[in-house]
Amino acid sequence: MTVILLRHGRSVANARSQLAGRTPGIELDETGRAQADAVVDRLAACREHIVAVARSPLQRCAETVAPLLASIDVPEIVVDDLIEVDYGDWTNQPIKDLLAQPLWKTVQRHPSAAVFPGGEGLADVQTRAVAAIRRLDRELGGPNGDQVWVACSHGDVIKSVIADAMGTHLDSFQRIIVEPASMSVISYHPSRPSVHTVNSTAVVAVPLPKPPAAADHDGHHADAIGGSTGRSEIMTGATEV
Repeated sequence: MTVILLRHGRSVANARSQLAGRTPGIELDETGRAQADAVVDRLAACREHIVAVARSPLQRCAETVAPLLASIDVPEIVVDDLIEVDYGDWTNQPIKDLLAQPLWKTVQRHPSAAVFPGGEGLADVQTRAVAAIRRLDRELGGPNGDQVWVACSHGDVIKSVIADAMGTHLDSFQRIIVEPASMSVISYHPSRPSVHTVNSTAVVAVPLPKPPAAADHDGHHADAIGGSTGRSEIMTGATEV
C-alpha cells in the first residue's frame, strides 16, 4: 500500500510566520490556493489509482484537498489523529518570539522530550500519527494490498511519520524538511516500509499497483538489485529533497 503524504498549502499563518496550531479558521492564502489547485496536475499520472483521501480536520487541509477531490470520485476521510500538534500556550505565537524560549532548543535538539506547555508532546504526536497512517493503510490496501491513497496533514505530523518509516529516531526528525504543499511517498510492506520521495514540490514518483507476479514471497514488491530500475510503472519528473 502506498500513501502520499501531502502537507497543506501555505496558510495565512505560514505567511505571517505564526504558529497556528489547532486554531480554527486558518485558511490558505493566495499562494496556498494555487498550490492546492496544482496538486491535481502533479498527481495526474496516478489520480486514477487513488482510492481515498484522508485529512486532518483543520480548514487548511480541507481546502488543500478540495480541488483533488473535485477531480476524482473517492471517499474523503476526516481523521482526528492527523490533526496538527497541540502547541498549547505557544499557539498563535510569532515564531520569532519563541526562539528565545528554553523549550525551543529542546524542540530542535531533543524533540522526543519536548512537551508544549498546556499542549502535547512530540513523542505523543508521533505515536498517534503513525498509528493512524498504518491503520488506514491496512484498511485501504485493497485485496492485493497495493492501492494508493492520500493523507493530508501538517509539517511536524508528516515529519514524524517519515522518521518512523525510515527507522530514524524522533530526535532526528528535524533533519527532515516538509514544505507547504509538498508530497512524501511511503509504501508499507509486511517486512518494512519503503520511503520513495520526501518533500517533493513537483510531480512525484508513485509506485502503482502491479500484477501479483511482480511481488516477492513476502507479499511486497521486490527491489531491483542495485536499486530501482526507474521503469514505466514509476512516474517520471520527481524532485526529491
